[in-house]
Amino acid sequence: MITIDIISDHVCPWCYVGKRRLEKALAQRPDIETKIQWRPFQLNPDIPREGKDRLEHMQSIFGEERAQMILDKLPEFGAQDGLHFSYKPGSRAPNTLAAHTLMHWAGEHGDDTQHQLQELLFKANFIDCEDIGDLTTLAKIAAEVGMDSKVVSERLKTQSDEEKVKAEITDAQSKGVSGVPCFIFNNQHAVEGAQSVENFVSVLDRLSADNS
Repeated sequence: MITIDIISDHVCPWCYVGKRRLEKALAQRPDIETKIQWRPFQLNPDIPREGKDRLEHMQSIFGEERAQMILDKLPEFGAQDGLHFSYKPGSRAPNTLAAHTLMHWAGEHGDDTQHQLQELLFKANFIDCEDIGDLTTLAKIAAEVGMDSKVVSERLKTQSDEEKVKAEITDAQSKGVSGVPCFIFNNQHAVEGAQSVENFVSVLDRLSADNS
């Protein structure tokens, strides 16, 4: 068994790409048993709860010209890994704390539920251009992985367990994590960034050999 903790934020395109590449690597090594858990990180914790206009937010970080270049290049960038990134005028840049809290609860339902939810959150943000900071949207997505949308909705309104999520983010930062994605294998081997499929396969082979 190889454990893989993935420290990620739902608004990071490299995190989505890294997820897909890791999945491709795992598909090449079906005999290696793994346990995947997603861990929270916030690239933009200061975004207000209601979010911001996505284009305006990107312009505030990168400048007008570079922000537009990034939006134009994302579809081409994602297509290399079968991801169809898109942008719609008026799309929101969300505060992801509530989404991370939902992921925390999904983990209580099992690793498969959490992994499925992460995929849907990435898809909602990058492909469907939905607002994953919106509580109604999050409850709807939660229902798609078998969670009770009414319970989720009520818990999100109370901001239940958000302090636990913040503490987990702080813990990751205290251990030197400053960017995402960060893949931690067997609680000790950290791999940063969206590595190539080949690099992921190499790590899996090496750790599998160490475990044998």
